[in-house]
Amino acid sequence: MKTNWKAAFQIAAVYVGTVVGAGFATGREIVEFFTRFGFIGLIGILISGYIFISQGSKLMRISAKIGATSYQEFNIFLFGRVFGSIINVIMLIMLLGVCAVMLSGAGAVFSEQLGLSRSFGLILTLSLSIIVMIVGIKGLFAANTIVVPLMISFSFILMVISMQLPNFFDQLLFIPYVDDGWKSVVAPFSYTALNLGLAQAVLVPVAAEIRDEQTVKWGGIIGGVALTLILLSSHFTLVMLPNVEAFEIPMAVVMKNLAAGLYSLYILIIYGEIFTSVIGNVFGLERQIKTFMPLPSLAIVGGILAIAFLISQIEYGTLLSYLYPVFGYISIIFIILLWLQPLDKIEKKFN
Repeated sequence: MKTNWKAAFQIAAVYVGTVVGAGFATGREIVEFFTRFGFIGLIGILISGYIFISQGSKLMRISAKIGATSYQEFNIFLFGRVFGSIINVIMLIMLLGVCAVMLSGAGAVFSEQLGLSRSFGLILTLSLSIIVMIVGIKGLFAANTIVVPLMISFSFILMVISMQLPNFFDQLLFIPYVDDGWKSVVAPFSYTALNLGLAQAVLVPVAAEIRDEQTVKWGGIIGGVALTLILLSSHFTLVMLPNVEAFEIPMAVVMKNLAAGLYSLYILIIYGEIFTSVIGNVFGLERQIKTFMPLPSLAIVGGILAIAFLISQIEYGTLLSYLYPVFGYISIIFIILLWLQPLDKIEKKFN
C-alpha cells in the first residue's frame, strides 16, 4: 500500500497542532510536567516521546481500520459499550475543560504579553473559531499546516541560543528538590495520556476521513517525532530561565530576553498554536455531540464555545495547574487500555 506523504504530513501537522496548545506553546505545561524536575524531567520527555510516536500512530491506524467517525465510536469499539460510554462522558467534560484552558491562555497572551484587554483576546478567539469551523476540516488542515512548522522553527531557534549560554549543561543535568518529586515518575505517563486522550477527538475523525492505514500510520509517527523534538527544544530553553514556575507564559519571557527582535512574531505563533488547539477540540466535540443531538453544526459550536468562555474567566495558570494533572491521571486508564489492544487481531477482523 503506497503512502500519501502529503496527507501524512498534513495529519502530522494536525497531530502536533492539537497537542501543542495553550500549555505546550506557552511552556507552562512543559514546566508543570517536566522542567521543574530538572534532569529527571528530561528523561520523562524521552519516555513521553516514545509513547507519542507508538500510541498516536496506533490510535489512528485503528480509527482508519474501523472507520470510526468520532472518538465516541472509537472508545465504544475499543472498550465495549458500557465502559466506552463512561470514557466518552469523561472525555466530553475534559474537552470542554481544555477548551476553557485554551481560551484562558489566549486571554493571557493578550493581557500579559501584548498589554491589551483579556476580554478582547477571548472574543477575537471565539470569532475566529466560528469562522474556521464553518469552513470545516479544510480549515483545520490549513491552520495547522501554517502554524506548526513556524512553531517548530522558533523552538529550535530558542534552543540553539539557550545552548550557547554559560552553564547550560550544568542546568540541564541539575536535579532540583521539589516537594512533590514523586510526580516526576508519573508525569511522562499522565502527560501523554492526557494529550492523546484529548487528541483522539481530532485524530479519530481525521484518520477516518483519510481511510489509508499506511498514511495515517506515518502521519502518527512523523507527528510523534515532531512533538518529541519540540518538547526537548522547549525544555532545553526553559531550564535556563530562573524562577521558571513564576511565569504564565515562560517561553515568551525567554524570547523577550534572548531574541527581542523576534518577540512580536513569536507571540503571534504562540497565539496561533492556542487557536489551532481550540478549533481542534471544538471540531472533535462537535462531531461527538452531533451523534446524539442532531442540531445544526453552528448551534453546537456556539454552545461549546459559550460554555468554554464561562469557564475561561478563571485565570489561565490556575486552570492549567489544577485541571491538567487531574485530567492526566484520569486519562492513564485510556492509554493503558489502548496499549493493550492487539492491533493484529483488529487487522484480521477488518481485512
